[in-house]
Amino acid sequence: MKSLKWYFFSLLALLLFEFLRVYFIMPLPGSQKFQTVDIAYGLHQNRWLIRSICCLLILLNLHFAYQQSKIKSMLFLVFVIFSITFIETQMMADTMFYQPKQLILKNSSENKIPLTRQIIGIQQGQEAKAYPISFLTYHHQVRDQINGQDALISYCSVCRSGRVFIPQVNGQTETFRLVGMDQFNAMFEDSKTGSWWRQENGEAITGPLKGQMLELFPSTQLSLAQWLALYPNSKIMQADPAFNSSYDSLALFEQGKSKGSLTKTDTSSWGEKSWVIGISKNNEHLAIDWNRLQREKQIVFNLGGQNCFITLTTSNADYFAFEVPFEFKNINLKQDTIFLDQFRYSLNGKCIDCPETDASKNLISLPAYQEFWHSWRTFHSNSRIY
Repeated sequence: MKSLKWYFFSLLALLLFEFLRVYFIMPLPGSQKFQTVDIAYGLHQNRWLIRSICCLLILLNLHFAYQQSKIKSMLFLVFVIFSITFIETQMMADTMFYQPKQLILKNSSENKIPLTRQIIGIQQGQEAKAYPISFLTYHHQVRDQINGQDALISYCSVCRSGRVFIPQVNGQTETFRLVGMDQFNAMFEDSKTGSWWRQENGEAITGPLKGQMLELFPSTQLSLAQWLALYPNSKIMQADPAFNSSYDSLALFEQGKSKGSLTKTDTSSWGEKSWVIGISKNNEHLAIDWNRLQREKQIVFNLGGQNCFITLTTSNADYFAFEVPFEFKNINLKQDTIFLDQFRYSLNGKCIDCPETDASKNLISLPAYQEFWHSWRTFHSNSRIY
């Protein structure tokens, strides 16, 4: 079994294994078009066994290979070591993107983020917080608390999907690391079981906890100006100085001007990277064409057996979706005030003309996510389109 061929074969096998372990979970040519997550997970879980076997074969044949061809055997060994080091330090997701070293939150008077920037906003009780998308696209996840509740604010720039989760698994607070992607959507690995979780919906897609779901926390994507109009006492995430060079400082991505093949925007309707607003209710899903919303401003629809509508504000960048718990005939928006028949509403869904003690006419906010069409279609295959 000792030979020069076995030596080279063992080195090649080790290099191929390390490459495939990354290939199946990173956006490399062809890697995301097939259902390979279970293969990738199997390679990852058995990595030390496979490495040990390959290294044992290399050691068994090293002396013989050195005697046969000193230069070739050593050059190839150095090449493989260098290549594997490059893969491990430059191609793994958690070595390319990092969580903030310090989470800096400021109130509006101290804020340095331009008011035109898009943010993911969360609110609970008397507390509200905003996280600029230009930071989230790099970090992929930010850990924080809102009103004493742990929150994981996540974003996948390849899907243009922002989601906030309660990071608890089986009742215990969990930590996650960015491990890669599946079907172009970011995946996170929990620290206790090593299961892999999908960013789009918080589902564990492989590993011991496969099938379990993280609980979604209500969130909103808005311009910072609109968010502060609703929640003037909100805290706003500021840039971590350690990552200034990595942030989307010009906000090209959030404006749809990114030139990257994975993050660019299709300006036409229903292209792979066209923008849609995805809305779900009672296990029904709807994708609304962003271009159509830009034209029509308000769209009325039925979802999950309920009357609903979505409205675009005067900024042409911010949108709100609501369930309406009563019948109505006419809808309009004037100076960011919603008019339903004879009633006026603020953009948080509260009836302006109703007594504060009467909540029966208030609108019910619907989670509505702006993302690429390919992402919504992939993970909501039975979605209606509008």
